[in-house]
Amino acid sequence: MTSYITVRRETHARGPVAIVSIDNPTKLNSLSSEVMGHFVEAFRGLAADPDLRAVVLTGAGDRAFIGGANIDEMAELASPEAARVFILKVHGCCRAIRDLAVPVIAAVNGWCLGAGLEIAAACDMRLAAETAVFGMPEVRLGLPSVVEAALLPSLIGWGRTRRILLTGETFSAADARAWGLVEEIHPPALLFAAVEDLLDKLLEAEPQAVRIQKALIRAWEDLPVTGAVAAGVDAFEQAWRTDEPATSMARFLAQRAAAKRG
Repeated sequence: MTSYITVRRETHARGPVAIVSIDNPTKLNSLSSEVMGHFVEAFRGLAADPDLRAVVLTGAGDRAFIGGANIDEMAELASPEAARVFILKVHGCCRAIRDLAVPVIAAVNGWCLGAGLEIAAACDMRLAAETAVFGMPEVRLGLPSVVEAALLPSLIGWGRTRRILLTGETFSAADARAWGLVEEIHPPALLFAAVEDLLDKLLEAEPQAVRIQKALIRAWEDLPVTGAVAAGVDAFEQAWRTDEPATSMARFLAQRAAAKRG
């Protein structure tokens, strides 16, 4: 059985990074049930690695990040119950990303449609090629945009969310950056150099602090302000259960003192 998911580990000076690729370019890296099963399995394996520092998610080839859910499979769904089972698999992929303890960077290198955009929205950060094209075309296929499309209003605002979900129109990488969906856009040949630059910045931070911070950001999404503040107090206390704060601040103070002497 072909998994259509490749996981490559890279060793950096401050810890390992995983590059996860949806590898089905002849189908625009679309998400079938088989692909989604292997996707969740791959992220389950990554979640078990206590030393992992970050994940980069991309699509194989230069045509697509993820072109959407597999339309051939959806067209054969025979009942509402089967439809529910299928869409829960899409949600399972998004949840695997959001529940992973370390940051996930989406490197959007082509078409990013439907379930692909939901996957991208579930990532912690998004960089895109200037040639990438985004959209939520489900309404043109008789379907609503669902599951992690619910993240879009917090990223691009309610007005733009309504427009792209209700019209199904596509939009450019430049629009995606202007709206706040992606943080950076680059020429295709430079996209992964920009990803490496972002990884370098992430790896400068302390690993346990980053894990605590990601978990706290996730909690903030579901909490009212007072609850979010309280969760932050808990997270600050949690950080002190490791030696990272003391070690990091001692190193900082020593470096500052050395700079003053110099």
